[in-house]
Amino acid sequence: MAPKILSTFLSSLSFPHNPTIFNPKLPQISPRKRSLVLCRFSQPQQGYDKTPVSEIDLPEGTGAAAPTPGDRFLERHRSVEAAKLILKENKKKKKKEKPLKVSTAVACCYGCGAPLQTSELDAPGYVDLETYALKKKHHQLRRVLCGRCKLLSHGHMITAVGGNGGYSGGKQFITADQLREKLSNLRHEKAFIMKLVDIVDFNGSFLARIRDLAGANPIILVVTKVDLLPKGTDLNCIGDWVVEATTKKKLNVLSVHLTSSKSLVGISGVVSEIQKEKKGRDVYILGSANVGKSAFITALLKLMGERDPVAAAAQKYKPIQSAVPGTTLGPIQINAFLSGGKLYDTPGVHLHHRQAAVVHAEDLPALAPQSRLRGQSFPNSQILAENGTAGNNLSNRLNGHSLFWGGLVRIDILKVLPETRLTFYGPKSLRLHMVPTEGADEFYQKELGVLLTPPTGKQRADEWGGLETVRPLQIKFEDAERPACDVAISGLGWIAVEPKSKMSSNSDSSSEKIAGELHLVVHVPRPVEIFVRPPLPVGKSGTDWYQYKELTDKEEEARPKWNF
Repeated sequence: MAPKILSTFLSSLSFPHNPTIFNPKLPQISPRKRSLVLCRFSQPQQGYDKTPVSEIDLPEGTGAAAPTPGDRFLERHRSVEAAKLILKENKKKKKKEKPLKVSTAVACCYGCGAPLQTSELDAPGYVDLETYALKKKHHQLRRVLCGRCKLLSHGHMITAVGGNGGYSGGKQFITADQLREKLSNLRHEKAFIMKLVDIVDFNGSFLARIRDLAGANPIILVVTKVDLLPKGTDLNCIGDWVVEATTKKKLNVLSVHLTSSKSLVGISGVVSEIQKEKKGRDVYILGSANVGKSAFITALLKLMGERDPVAAAAQKYKPIQSAVPGTTLGPIQINAFLSGGKLYDTPGVHLHHRQAAVVHAEDLPALAPQSRLRGQSFPNSQILAENGTAGNNLSNRLNGHSLFWGGLVRIDILKVLPETRLTFYGPKSLRLHMVPTEGADEFYQKELGVLLTPPTGKQRADEWGGLETVRPLQIKFEDAERPACDVAISGLGWIAVEPKSKMSSNSDSSSEKIAGELHLVVHVPRPVEIFVRPPLPVGKSGTDWYQYKELTDKEEEARPKWNF
């Protein structure tokens, strides 16, 4: 029996796949006719790919190398997971990317907000490697002033913003659109917005689309440089005029503040407003380039520092002030509140329609008034005499003549009253010249860069695009005893148009023929804008003719209050 048992055992080892050896009662299966038996894992399951097995690209192999049911399951599982991953990535791409918040992880120059770097000497934010390593070792990178800011603080005109006129003198490091993009996060932040407007360039610096940046955040309007208004100006009249202009622009603000960063007029009212409306928010200072944001922050910290030790400490590292548009290149975070929250100085919004966008960097200081404005009026016997046009009736000599305001503005006087007077309010460095209109083109080509400056010098004059924008004006008026309007030149100043000068007692019967309308033509560089607006009540005479608008109780309640 032993040899028979051993033979049977050896036979079973030779044919492991034949079940009939162990159970002769099972049906015989021909080795040539094999059928595929599917296990439960190879059947389509809920949540998995339901593609028929015959259509699945299985790994190659036959016999002992053929894929097992486990191999098929793993292969199917991998394909399903890969499909899920691709679908997830596609959904991420479809989602709108939210703007990034102001980053405080990268150390920036406290003067301009540019990221500190040690590689590009001419670019903003440059610090020599030795200084950078030392300050980093002592954790003092936020107290570093970059090389460009050091030069700006010593009066050098180094620009860093390209486009919109193409400023020269300095590496074109960033575009105006990129600067504006840095403010796009504000509409998603919980912030308190302080919008600054220059009273000398009210229309040009107003930022009409401020809500695109600020969103639904509360806004107060801060009017800067009121100390530059002519002597004798009544700020009550100015405040009412500003509120009326703001209401017409349909900008909803909490309040209006008339301020001077130099004399600190109105700054205390702004501090009170911040304490009242801040409510745990961060405070952002917004405004166009060169509106006076950095000077305003300096004045704000000075006044707040009298009671707040945190604001007092912040005065040591404050933003740089400069006449160059684009001084501030990134949001500058300032620890200014003992109660918490931050104060942010932001990059100025560059407006292509201002004179600063077309004037050479070296001529920019000439556009920034440094002292109280004094109007230059025409007719003026001294100026007329200098131009060889003096006579017994000076007023009648305005018709048919052109006035040049430096090399930036030309006004052709076509038809005015005999006693009409034009008064120019702007930088004192811009001289006025009058010539007959028929010879105005030749005079401009000859004297540009010499008598007519800016642009200063023949080289800059040769690169100058000229006064390409021409706008005819038909100015209507009802009362000849009051100014008809202001003609405001964006980024420069304004011209007050008075149909009848109180300085003259002359009368002419021809005034009846053209009474009620004045005809002028204004020439400026492209793309500088010209605004015709209600006259700004400046000087002692402004108090005499300015009329307050009568309002109902409902209108009075809806209008923002002004303070100074």
